[in-house]
Amino acid sequence: MESPATDKNTTMGVENHQVNEELLLKQITELVINQRLLSGKTNAEDRVVNFVHPEDLKKLVHLSLGGNPLNHVQILELCKQAVEYSVKTNHPKFLNQLYHACDPVGLAGAWLSEALNTNLHTYEVAPFFMMVEYTVLAHLRSFFGWKDGDGIFAPGGSMANMYGMVLARFKKFPEVKTKGVGGIAELVAFTSQEGHYSIAKAAHWIGLGTDNLIIVASDSTGEMIPAELENKIVKALEQKKVPFFVNATAGTTVLGAYDPLEPLALVCQKYGVWLHVDAAWGGAAIVSKKYRSLMHGIDLVDSVAWNLHKMLGAPLQCSAFLTKHEDILHRCNSASATYLFQTDKFYDVSYDTGDKSVQCGRKIDAFKLWLMWKARGDQGLEEMVDNAFECAEYFSDQISQRSGFRLVLSKPNCTNVCFWYIPRRLRNCQESSEWWGEISKVAPTIKKRMVEKGSLMIGYQPLPHKNLVNFFRLVIPCLPPPTHEDMNFVIDEIERLGCDL
Repeated sequence: MESPATDKNTTMGVENHQVNEELLLKQITELVINQRLLSGKTNAEDRVVNFVHPEDLKKLVHLSLGGNPLNHVQILELCKQAVEYSVKTNHPKFLNQLYHACDPVGLAGAWLSEALNTNLHTYEVAPFFMMVEYTVLAHLRSFFGWKDGDGIFAPGGSMANMYGMVLARFKKFPEVKTKGVGGIAELVAFTSQEGHYSIAKAAHWIGLGTDNLIIVASDSTGEMIPAELENKIVKALEQKKVPFFVNATAGTTVLGAYDPLEPLALVCQKYGVWLHVDAAWGGAAIVSKKYRSLMHGIDLVDSVAWNLHKMLGAPLQCSAFLTKHEDILHRCNSASATYLFQTDKFYDVSYDTGDKSVQCGRKIDAFKLWLMWKARGDQGLEEMVDNAFECAEYFSDQISQRSGFRLVLSKPNCTNVCFWYIPRRLRNCQESSEWWGEISKVAPTIKKRMVEKGSLMIGYQPLPHKNLVNFFRLVIPCLPPPTHEDMNFVIDEIERLGCDL
């Protein structure tokens, strides 16, 4: 395949045989701005994605490595191709995942921290950023009503959930750190049917085993049933097993359900079980006076995972693990490496937080959130969250009145809205198993059409444990700020794309 540019090319006076790093960085900044890759800067006519199948993409882009170095023009062209063939997550019609656009101020923080290339393990190498992380974690805990406690930024919500499971085990059996799992009782953990798959992965990774992760039933709205949790705990105790960890969810991945934290906490307190909350998606509700009641009882739990890069729009990745228990992270995870964590340093070594992490190298994820929060303030973030929830309610109201649409739930729990589109030929028919079989094909077909057109991206999925066939799941973010016009477009576009089915 031919290279993206010939050796005769030059750019702004740069000779073609070399890369001018400073100029390249400026050009990449201009590319981000000129291609409208910042939140809220997209034009209506811009495509969400220019979709190309994998084998075709291999032919369009010079992907292979090795050989001679490329020149400045060729490197810049590759960057432009990266933009051309990537999904525009900043587009208001990218409603496909639980992450969306990133805050431009947060992006500035991410760029600066990447340029400084600092490792967040000791105060001596990251003094400014270490203090930022302390400040951010304390502010996040304050929303849960915890005056004290601890926390750390983790590489994603899955790892933050794993922190919770590991700390729960350590609290119940501290000796597991030195003696391993062989000498302790058979442990069991609990999560709901709607819980994130990372809980099962954590059970595998820490040696618990997925057979010892007990699934608890949820109600029709997707909330874990406290009485069912207690029944499962009692049954495990009768089998001489040791319950140690319960995972609740604030904003489940599909239905957006908020588990009832207060009654779950009372069950966990009764049996001496650690209660962790996966608030990766729905945790943003806590910054809103209007919607924080969804997380009533959060002050009673032991730990929380919160992905600030999801609804709030901090740049990926920005995942906080928070616990009300002081010093447990250090006691559980420390290995006291003497080349990093000397106790006779010339400053207060309590600010050397790296030893409480399971990582050595750790990015400065807190800084981009801190800078963004400084620019928006509590009030600005609250307004963003309120707008996202209001748009979800608006969308739900609109499709409840529109022929051909049917809600999975009568009203949204979070900013997730789940619904079916029913083509004209299937309306007013007997809803047999064959009929539902036809309905299950609708969302995948419309999804294919919207991606190929580049006009919209929303997800779909079935929920087999609730006997629900494929339905659309619209997830509404804070950034770019959604509007009623955006919501109306989604409804109209699905009708346009599915009118002939």
